[in-house]
Amino acid sequence: MADEDRKKKKKDIKDFTGRQKAAIFLVSIGSEVSAEIFKYLREDEIETLTFEIARLETIEPEIKDAILTEFQELMMANQFISIGGIDYARELLEKSLGSQKAVDIINRLTSSLQVRPFDFIRRTDPAHLLNFIQQELPQTIALILAYLEPNKASIILQSLPHEIQSEVARRIAVMDRTSPEVLREVERVLEKKLSTLSSEDYTTAGGVPSIVEILNLVDRSSEKQIIEQLEEEDPELAEEIKKRMFVFEDIVMLDDRSIQKVLREVDTAELSKALKSVDTEVQEKIYRNMSKRAAAMLKDDMEFMGPVRLKDVEESQQKIVAIIRHLEDQGEIVVARAGEDELVV
Repeated sequence: MADEDRKKKKKDIKDFTGRQKAAIFLVSIGSEVSAEIFKYLREDEIETLTFEIARLETIEPEIKDAILTEFQELMMANQFISIGGIDYARELLEKSLGSQKAVDIINRLTSSLQVRPFDFIRRTDPAHLLNFIQQELPQTIALILAYLEPNKASIILQSLPHEIQSEVARRIAVMDRTSPEVLREVERVLEKKLSTLSSEDYTTAGGVPSIVEILNLVDRSSEKQIIEQLEEEDPELAEEIKKRMFVFEDIVMLDDRSIQKVLREVDTAELSKALKSVDTEVQEKIYRNMSKRAAAMLKDDMEFMGPVRLKDVEESQQKIVAIIRHLEDQGEIVVARAGEDELVV
């Protein structure tokens, strides 16, 4: 029971805003060091953080440790980026923390390194934003959505006319780097309606991970419609997006009955390999939905398996994800998605 409580508290870190995390971090490192940090902040930033610190209640040790760990990971990633760029940082983080963790850290860091293009739009209400961008060309809408937070981008994407949804999604997925000149030109056009900020740096936005994160947040009907349209227009891209829509670690989002249905379809050897690189939470979720004897045998298989290539682990995980997607399409299981009703009838 104690272990379960600790895991629950760790998950609670996701409920904290960036400002709250910063406040907890400053309290954790002590007043002397915090005072030194304040010297490098703007007056409004100091005021905001002071307000958050004043609002703090008791901080559980698990929460404090998790936030300090997150800070350490972000600092480590920032150092790697300074040395050899984002790709170099991602490679080193993958070796030490695993692929998914590395991607999460890089995404959080790159989104906060500087004021990004269209920062003024990211502070705008999605409904208001929709009103003045839906008449823009698909490539312009895609560029703007790529720089928005996924939850806001998903609201706008699912509200766009059906005939351009898939085209916008496709353009986000194939987007790579955008030059400062193009960004400034787009911002100049939009400046007539809202104030704007620009960035002198080449910035990376969009790509398959970006559209996957957005599609994971839109409603199921919009998601299916966009994917089906993409399958007609660009089958290879659609398949790449579908492969990433549900990562293996997301199996913890399934209820116990759904996991049991999935396990009945999974080969034990594939499951053993798939669990080699995941954290304890995922493994325990699987073990709890097996008989004690089957769980013990699975653990023995993993122990005696020895080292396994990461490529083989990912292939096994992808096979299980395919089974999950198939069962969902057949209506056998329900995969929770953000923004959907949790009521199941």
